[in-house]
Amino acid sequence: MIYSISGLLRQVAPTYCVVEACGVGYQCSASTHTLSSLPGRGQEVTLLTHLWVKEDGMELFGFSTEQERHCFKMLIGVSGVGPRVALAILSDSAPDRLMLSIAAGDAKALTRAQGVGAKLAQRIILELRDKVSDEDISMPFSDEIGTISTVAETTRNTAKSEAISALVALGYGQTDAAAVIAPMEDSLAVDELIRRALKSFTRGK
Repeated sequence: MIYSISGLLRQVAPTYCVVEACGVGYQCSASTHTLSSLPGRGQEVTLLTHLWVKEDGMELFGFSTEQERHCFKMLIGVSGVGPRVALAILSDSAPDRLMLSIAAGDAKALTRAQGVGAKLAQRIILELRDKVSDEDISMPFSDEIGTISTVAETTRNTAKSEAISALVALGYGQTDAAAVIAPMEDSLAVDELIRRALKSFTRGK
């Protein structure tokens, strides 16, 4: 297993980069987030990697952070999600945002990625929702919502669930709505939850 690769960055393409190490150029497929974080050509770079072995060969995938590689491994563990689809999802959503969407059950957010339909998005949430931990969501979302259990409990709370649905109907993303509603008091009525959420969204603009 190739854990990481360090060397000179020789090429950056829309879906991959080439890192030269010990005179050998290694092509590493990567997300747009990783590719956009790379230094200039000819400079030193280190990527965490995952080696994908298939019948007709091998493919090396590169990641700028351990969190992104962790998400990649979680995604390819889902039935029907190959490495290309996993990269497409990670290109659309940063790792912490992706984990929050899964915790919130926001299938619509996942379908923005190329190659992810509604059924596959629901399968990803079904298989990964219970595997998402507090550590999988980093700043700033962890400060906003506290814990993954808070998000999960929010979707089961009737008033909060109704408030989230109302906000989604108003055009807000389910992930954003869940993040705002989650830390609010459970005793609040639906209309008060919505009022406070709208005020929060307005402040954030």
